Amino acid sequence: MHYDFHLHTNFSSDSDATMEAMVQSGIKKGLKELCFTDHVEFDPASPFEEEFFDPIVYRTEIERLREIYGDQIGIKMGAEIGYQPHVIHRMNQFANHADFDFILCSLHSADKLDFHTLDFFKGKTTEAAFARYFEAYYDCVKSDITFSVLSHFDFLKRYTAYNGEQVFKDNFDIIEATFKKLIEKGKGIEVNTSGFTRYKLEHSLPSADFLRLYKELGGEIITTGSDAHSPQHIAEHFDVACDLLKAVGFHYVTRFEQMNPEFIKI
Repeated sequence: MHYDFHLHTNFSSDSDATMEAMVQSGIKKGLKELCFTDHVEFDPASPFEEEFFDPIVYRTEIERLREIYGDQIGIKMGAEIGYQPHVIHRMNQFANHADFDFILCSLHSADKLDFHTLDFFKGKTTEAAFARYFEAYYDCVKSDITFSVLSHFDFLKRYTAYNGEQVFKDNFDIIEATFKKLIEKGKGIEVNTSGFTRYKLEHSLPSADFLRLYKELGGEIITTGSDAHSPQHIAEHFDVACDLLKAVGFHYVTRFEQMNPEFIKI
């Protein structure tokens, strides 16, 4: 597993890592390719402010690094774009007016309520919060949005104690419907390794039960991402993720170039 397609740098508000430092770390860790996917959030929930990078400046730095390190590692241009139904036009405008290789679609809030601040959970039972969360993701997948894969699909587990197996059982129908729609549209999911230790979940995002269902339904497009915000976390726990994907039944991971998937044997 030599492809890290979820990385953040100082083009994101929550990282101070330079692209060059990330590339150097990727080379040291033996990556064949990495993809920068810095945050794009339009009209985010309070108290956060909008953030998006200038694609021209972004590409210029990537091309500079390709000239220096291109014979040692592949460097792709991506973005992680946050979904909200009222900003779909802006999401697509950003995604379609730059020459991206890959786009993650994420859910960091719902109903204008942020997950990180826990505002989303106020006035809801934990069960109701997860039900609404998966409804929002289903609405996202049904929408006409330009993206490659959904990132950290069971991300909400980071913010509340709720038995993971129960989350899957309670919301099975809408999770299944979301994956079916995703597969129908030729989109995929990622296996995000940040959950193993950084968020003290001891499993990937999504966890094995989600990955297994996606595979059983015919899902094939799956990327690997560390969600690293600093050089030391690049490709973190990729060995564990590799074993997990094999155990679930995947024989390939996916890389992207100019928004087109290519399957790489594990």
